[in-house]
Amino acid sequence: MKEADLELVRRCREGDAAAFEALYQTHAGRVYNLLMRMVGSVHDAEDLVQDVFMLVHRKLESFRGESSLSTWIYRLAVNLCLDHVRGRQARMARATDSLDAETAAEPGTVEPRVPTAISRIDLERAIQRLPAGYRAAFLLHDVEGLEHKEVGSILGISEGTSKSQVHKARMKLRTLLAERPLAERI
Repeated sequence: MKEADLELVRRCREGDAAAFEALYQTHAGRVYNLLMRMVGSVHDAEDLVQDVFMLVHRKLESFRGESSLSTWIYRLAVNLCLDHVRGRQARMARATDSLDAETAAEPGTVEPRVPTAISRIDLERAIQRLPAGYRAAFLLHDVEGLEHKEVGSILGISEGTSKSQVHKARMKLRTLLAERPLAERI
């Protein structure tokens, strides 16, 4: 596969539009799925996929073949997505500061805890509440099935850090899912 990737990259570098289309068709679906899980918005994920492949096109000269082409593309996608999520979180924090102050005095109601089955919607919402780094490592390892070494390479972290972040993500998800169903809170 690596030789086929290198040949495809060579053709893309030479300006072969069909080669870039093949590269896009091969990787866009998995990149979209990853981005969709990370940002939780079809619109944002679609925009980010386009941004990722524009970035791939611009940076293809820097691909050295030390990792697989898919790992390199995933790394670009995750980095772009993390930048997007951080920017969105900063905007949301500024927008909700005044709302937090207004609702801080409201007393909360305590509802009895009744065990329920975890729905896919609850899981997706819980994943969205994970810190960006945990979410990225969790999605790449547990959802996409990549090894910790690959996750580390994509995220620019060590293999041990990948293991730690996936473990912490799982613990956080257990805590979030043990609370009353997320769908009821929205």
